[in-house]
Amino acid sequence: MTGTPADIAPLVAIMARLRDPDAGCPWDIKQSFATIAPYTIEEAYEVADAIARNDMAELRDELGDLLLQVVYHARMAEESGHFALADVIAAICDKMVRRHPHVFGPDGATSPGWEEIKAAERADKPLKNDEKSALAGVATALPALVRAEKLQKRAARTGFDWPDADGVYAKIDEELAEVRAAQTPDEQAEEIGDLLFAVVNLARHMKVDAESALRAANAKFERRFRSMEMKSVEQDIDFVATSLEEMEVLWKAAKAQER
Repeated sequence: MTGTPADIAPLVAIMARLRDPDAGCPWDIKQSFATIAPYTIEEAYEVADAIARNDMAELRDELGDLLLQVVYHARMAEESGHFALADVIAAICDKMVRRHPHVFGPDGATSPGWEEIKAAERADKPLKNDEKSALAGVATALPALVRAEKLQKRAARTGFDWPDADGVYAKIDEELAEVRAAQTPDEQAEEIGDLLFAVVNLARHMKVDAESALRAANAKFERRFRSMEMKSVEQDIDFVATSLEEMEVLWKAAKAQER
């Protein structure tokens, strides 16, 4: 580990070589923004996973993979004459300084708040008709729970929100009743979506990050289910052939083991 600035030039050179139309990698040459975007999303999730597992060696590697995605997109943009990696770096530097006036501004400067600064930036941009909405700019590729929360926060800033969680509880009850009443698969899918959206709203009112909460619930379920499987092996039980009642006993034992 050193305190010297990192040199990104070797990675930029590697990507340029990979994309060289004459001597590059055939797979890399044929890629586009659209084909690489799923990998970018995947690498971001793998970074989050390494953090959740507190695996610093893995985090180092995953951050490298994510950095490669930035270089990859920037290289393709440069080839098309749109911008280069230097422009990406300059833009984010300008943005971070602009959004932290209390740090980079004159002595005594204060910040109006992160969301307020972002809102002012959006207001200063020339907008197309479809970008004039308070909901404009919430990326469609975000995970559904994250996007639901961001949409709700944007709407709430206009005053379109319940004053407290009581209204959300009532909405969840209403949506649950509509799920039960749904007849066709399309109706069921729509009503379950509405129910999930309402649950995200409840999480927002309770200041709980819905995505993190569901991720933790997934991890808990996986941990307990694996414990059930291990206990069935220890007891010489065919897990798949086990009755639901016997599985319930194993489940309760897995829960009790965590207490």
